[in-house]
Amino acid sequence: MKAVQIQGDASSPRVVINPSMDIPKPRNDELLIRVHAAGITGDEILWPEPYLCATRIPGHDISGVVFSTGPQYHGPLKIGQDVFALLSADRGQGQADYVICLPKEVAPKPESLSHEEAAALPIPLLTAWEAIESHINIRPGMRVLVTGASGAVGIMAVQLASQLAGANVVALSSSRHHDMLKHLGAQEVLDYNTSDWNRQTTDVDCVLDTVGGDILTQAWSAVKEDGIIVTVGDPAPAWAYGRGVANESVDRPHVRYVHFIVSPNSERLAKASDMIDSGHLKPLPIKPFIFNEAVGAWAYARQRNRGHKAVIDFVRGYEGL
Repeated sequence: MKAVQIQGDASSPRVVINPSMDIPKPRNDELLIRVHAAGITGDEILWPEPYLCATRIPGHDISGVVFSTGPQYHGPLKIGQDVFALLSADRGQGQADYVICLPKEVAPKPESLSHEEAAALPIPLLTAWEAIESHINIRPGMRVLVTGASGAVGIMAVQLASQLAGANVVALSSSRHHDMLKHLGAQEVLDYNTSDWNRQTTDVDCVLDTVGGDILTQAWSAVKEDGIIVTVGDPAPAWAYGRGVANESVDRPHVRYVHFIVSPNSERLAKASDMIDSGHLKPLPIKPFIFNEAVGAWAYARQRNRGHKAVIDFVRGYEGL
């Protein structure tokens, strides 16, 4: 099979394509998915996981078809069924013709989307959903500040917070995205290029931060004294993973703050698939690349403020290798 690989190490990574790798075989209750498209998360090239994997194949967002299953799989998915999946952080290897998935990682693909569109969704969709439902527990009428609202996670968060939870969303982004974010459900929009944006809105019940750094620091002044800050910013803040306390909490001791890494959840993926097909959830804008262009796709995905999520098409683009 053909696959993308990351060579070198995180200090000097290099993306290459390999047309002759072994096809994995499903065991126990695993599923073997024939990958039609795989999304790219540009920061993954800096994560430790790809360098700990023997194949050096990255990728956690995929869409494809169930090709075969292990002897102990007795779940609802059938061979030949269109699916999409989030591969857990410690596994990956989705940017290849075939990948092994666990049952908890896979759900039926939205029928209304192409494989390329579906492959862009799992990480941002499930990240936003987990933040809203598991860490924030948003209730109707709560005010939620979403930073980086025009990014992949932000776009999903704006929609889910308003559609799923009935919250009042305050979206932080550059002004050129404000109309789009209002259309997706944001009640208020703020421009992060304005120096005092965090003083233009106060007493928000919770912050869902997708940016980190200075934006996360500034967001502390916008949240209520007993509010919550949830961040998925990369790189993670110094206090993540139990490494101490946030400096800002000295002045705001009753603010709860959380950093997390998204987990697979086939039930949420299946619910989201239904929401997309019913028109209640809009997909992400994508920029597809054929497999021959995978190196360029990764270069595009690592750009900031690019506006679209890069997706590799594994069905087309094999010619000439």
